[in-house]
Amino acid sequence: MPVRLTVLADPHAGALSRRVAWVADADGVPLGTAFLRLFDRPGQDHLAELTMTVHPAERRRGVGTRLLGVAVEAARAEGRGSLLAQADAGSAGDAFCAAHGFRRVLTLVYARLAMAEADVGLVDALAGRPHAGYRLVWWEGAVPDNLAVAFTAARPAMDDMPTSEADFGTVSWDVEGVRAAAAAIERRGDVLHTVAAVSEADGSVAGFTELVVPGDGAGDAQHYGTAVVREHRGNGLGRWLKAASIRIARDRYPRLEGLLTDTADSNAPMMRINAELGYAPTHTTYEYQRGL
Repeated sequence: MPVRLTVLADPHAGALSRRVAWVADADGVPLGTAFLRLFDRPGQDHLAELTMTVHPAERRRGVGTRLLGVAVEAARAEGRGSLLAQADAGSAGDAFCAAHGFRRVLTLVYARLAMAEADVGLVDALAGRPHAGYRLVWWEGAVPDNLAVAFTAARPAMDDMPTSEADFGTVSWDVEGVRAAAAAIERRGDVLHTVAAVSEADGSVAGFTELVVPGDGAGDAQHYGTAVVREHRGNGLGRWLKAASIRIARDRYPRLEGLLTDTADSNAPMMRINAELGYAPTHTTYEYQRGL
């Protein structure tokens, strides 16, 4: 049966990126899909990200190769120079990427903290330990007006984390962009929960950690990242922030079952913090990149 590819426009284009999608079918029977995310922010507008799925029964019949081909063409037409993709270690996607010109550039370790098994005493001790010259603040949703400029200035610390050989570009943040990102999470019904360390010396934000909680406060929440501004590193702020986030989430959302996180295996400090706090590895994925 001939395979037909149908292009779809994403009806929910974001403020910072947009997507194009394709469905592969044969006589109306879906075979696979591909989603191409096109990043539009300066510093990332050379990148596209591909997410592709082919039904197990249809693999090794050229469906994936055709979907990849149209995605590559579209990315090139948009002036993109690099294509990102992610696959679980040992999966069919892992083998596909390796065989189709992608280079493995980053290993991500996924882990989960089961709230029922968390060491409450340890978390409370770490979260409650004072750090001279710093104070903790937290909020839900968009950053408060009094911290908006300082928090925005700290955002680039996320781009300064170890990412092995991966090129994720650079992001130029402004207050409007920070608020837009929080609004996008709110629109889908989730809650963005942020804990930040503020320098007593000048009121700057020295570090922060973000957790996205399901709107009903149940199930698993997802860590979106923990970052410490370079000049404040070495003071134990990362551990303090993450422990405080766990403690506040536990108290505020008693129905949460777990906290999910993913960390580059090259980010040794955060890997140690996760292990100390009781996060158990669940699986490993690889980030792949291909020049266009």
